[in-house]
Amino acid sequence: MAQKPADLEGDCPFIKADAPCPYGLACRFAGTHKDNAPAATSNLLKKSSEVNGLNKDVQKLLWKNKMRFTKADVVVKSLGLAGPNWKVKKLVDKEEDEVGLDGSHAADKTDCKKVVDDSVDCSECPSTFPAAVNAEEACETDELRPLKKAKLVVDEKSSDEGEGATVLEKDNEKNSAETEPADNVLAEPDRSPKISNLKDATVLEKYNEKKSAETEPADDVHAEPDKSLKIHPREKMLIDFREKLYLAPLTTVGNLPFRRVCKTLGADVTCGEMAMCTNLLQGQASEWALLRRHSSEDLFGVQICGAYPDTIARTVELIEKECTVDFIDINMGCPIDIVVDKGAGSFLLTKPLRMKGIIQAASGTVDKPITVKVRTGYFGGKNRIDSLIADIGSWGATALTIHGRSRQQRYSKLADWDYIYQCAQKAPCTLQVLGNGDIFSYLDWNNRKTDCPELSTCMIARGALIKPWLFTEIKEQRHWDISSQERLNILKEYVRFGLEHWGSDKKGVETTRHFLLEWLSYACRYIPVGLLDVIPQRLNWRPPSYYGRDDLETLMASDSAADWIRISEMLLGKVPDGFTFAPKHKSNAYDRAENG
Repeated sequence: MAQKPADLEGDCPFIKADAPCPYGLACRFAGTHKDNAPAATSNLLKKSSEVNGLNKDVQKLLWKNKMRFTKADVVVKSLGLAGPNWKVKKLVDKEEDEVGLDGSHAADKTDCKKVVDDSVDCSECPSTFPAAVNAEEACETDELRPLKKAKLVVDEKSSDEGEGATVLEKDNEKNSAETEPADNVLAEPDRSPKISNLKDATVLEKYNEKKSAETEPADDVHAEPDKSLKIHPREKMLIDFREKLYLAPLTTVGNLPFRRVCKTLGADVTCGEMAMCTNLLQGQASEWALLRRHSSEDLFGVQICGAYPDTIARTVELIEKECTVDFIDINMGCPIDIVVDKGAGSFLLTKPLRMKGIIQAASGTVDKPITVKVRTGYFGGKNRIDSLIADIGSWGATALTIHGRSRQQRYSKLADWDYIYQCAQKAPCTLQVLGNGDIFSYLDWNNRKTDCPELSTCMIARGALIKPWLFTEIKEQRHWDISSQERLNILKEYVRFGLEHWGSDKKGVETTRHFLLEWLSYACRYIPVGLLDVIPQRLNWRPPSYYGRDDLETLMASDSAADWIRISEMLLGKVPDGFTFAPKHKSNAYDRAENG
């Protein structure tokens, strides 16, 4: 208790819930807890209001590269698509077979050339295989570990033959034989795994049985891919985006608490932050956190980013199994260098055949609607979406969002809405087209919809970061001259949502503060309507410093990180000693001198 920081002002965010605060004495609002309330062992409120968490058994299978993606691999193989490492994969599988048959390791026979690829895990390349256990040692191991303790079901026939093989292993071999012929170029990383750990085998077997009981009927109609039963793209569930206010997926700031704020202010459709497929397939908890959904998000999608069809297909299959989402969006427009350098994001705009393979593989693997987000092109002045838009609908996408800038532009200059209109007019009737770029008032929204009736709706991105009440303005068709106190109340609501999501202990408070500061680095750009000579404000305006109508409004208009920190201290108490902050987006809206 002596080491515990002083309690913050205000009530515990969990005090209104029926369950006790899950953080007990560690809560920074412990003084407001009920005296007789027992300490909770888990976050009951979060369990009841948030979904799409990563199951521990699934995470273990992903860590050990033993997760099966039968549907995805069959679809990718049927399309004739394969990752660039298929030769290495095939070589690894051959080595695994040799190790399993004669117990000898042939790593010295082959030199595995590793190729960097986000769809392949080379952690089990032949050059790094551990020494294998031969057949005799395997039999001795089975005798030392009774089957009763191992909780594994043994096939009676195989036991009579002395093989000691489990039903799980035989089922894996059967599936491999059915879905992967010898010349299969898309070898799975987990194909024919030699399970040496009975605990791992038990986890995998239980997970497979659970999924089979949940998703597969007794007659196992999904055991083999039957083309006659495959859902035609026109028969898939569709989402009508027309006239709906769509909050764009926003990196860092578009977290779950911020989306909750936008929902209370009128947003209809929300989408999670962009998640990298490679990290999801590796079971990274931080990446899976981007897929979390709050119960208030009634129309919710997740956005993923990957470079190859097999990676995307496996990811969407995993998301459909483990998450509750209404649609899956594939990002083909991200301009960030680290994403483009891996062959994902905007780089795909230079590879139309790979775009085709990714969309076909994703739409063929899952029944959820697949949407795509793109930019006008990779280089400025070389737009290419208009030549592809007719095909994108036939490939299986149900909606296409076009950001009216090229990758080279990043976020500079105004969005090219004339080009967005041109693409929308060329789109087939089965493909919904959404526009994106510079929507900052209800007049902007009205003009875009009036100029091009073919547009289904417009996606709102940075405009929502600067003034999230934009959704209210559009629905009420007015310019809201919001006061500084009303803006502060919105920030208080965000802080409460943040503490519910990240926790009310010391770590949760500082995490909430960090993301609040990231948001304030955008929100400071807002100019109150009552101070404008020309209404409405434009997104690209960078006005000089000005005085607001009160001290709080002046403070909120500051572009200094020190002032943002002062606002955070009004809501979350004093910052720790030595605290500094610089926005992740590296905009000009912060004072470098005050932050080193």
